[in-house]
Amino acid sequence: MKTFKGRDIIDINDFSREELLYVLSEAKRFDPTFVKRDRSNYEIAQGKIAAVLFFEQSTRTEQSFRSASQKIGMGIIGFNDPESTSIHKGESFRDTIRIMNAYADVLIMRHPESGAAKEAAEVADIPVINAGDGPNQHPTQTMLDLYTIMKEAGKIDGIKVALMGDLKYGRTVHALSLALSQFKVKQIFISHPKLKMPEEFLKILKERRVEFEEFEKLPDDLDADFLYQTRVQKERFDDLKEYEKVKDLFVLGAPFRKYLDKGVKLMHPLPRVNEIDPALDSHENAIYFKQAKNGLYIREALLALVLGRL
Repeated sequence: MKTFKGRDIIDINDFSREELLYVLSEAKRFDPTFVKRDRSNYEIAQGKIAAVLFFEQSTRTEQSFRSASQKIGMGIIGFNDPESTSIHKGESFRDTIRIMNAYADVLIMRHPESGAAKEAAEVADIPVINAGDGPNQHPTQTMLDLYTIMKEAGKIDGIKVALMGDLKYGRTVHALSLALSQFKVKQIFISHPKLKMPEEFLKILKERRVEFEEFEKLPDDLDADFLYQTRVQKERFDDLKEYEKVKDLFVLGAPFRKYLDKGVKLMHPLPRVNEIDPALDSHENAIYFKQAKNGLYIREALLALVLGRL
């Protein structure tokens, strides 16, 4: 297993099964479910600076990283509006990264363009954590999804996970599917034909001999431990007419309670629009807000790891 100190966190495919399990185990150190919380975590990265560079806004991811950084003692610099920076004056992306590299110990970056995180890592000589680069990758989201599954089920091997909604454009389901393919997990895909899981990902699953099924609607007898619901992302569609045709498909309302009652745990990367009725929020198996909170523990662990403090 590669050392994590100084390592870039760019693509979930860069991590082996062993490395993923290691990150999940380290996250338990920060989770009050497993350990008693105290102020000792604050000393882990005192004196270190995190540059939080959000070229694209995101409530959960940005605030989660800010909170995680502060909880382990880091100072924070950065921006979430590039128009308020020298980029507005015409400064290049690479020069912005070089400048922030000089002021910080780790770069946490979100960008609307695919490949931007990798480009930043080529320029910076400190660790770069990809907080989402357009439709491409969001590795810490995938890790927190895996952590949530392991925490709720007590394991990853031997479970069944259904992925539903926008499987064509959804980077979260693409990355989660590939990560789960490193474990003995049956995958179930539920989507409209226009939003089905791309063939390139199904090909990889076949090569890895992963068991999977595809459905065009939610089966009445769904046999799964988890259902991972996604929103139809308007911002990923080039043709808005196509978006309008599919945006209200697979909305989960009161009838879905029967699945929750049977033990299916409902996940969602958030934000949701209308695809999950808030009336389901109070059910113990609707775990999407727990899922978001788990991101804090994963990000605390990753920051400590890339700084060489664990």
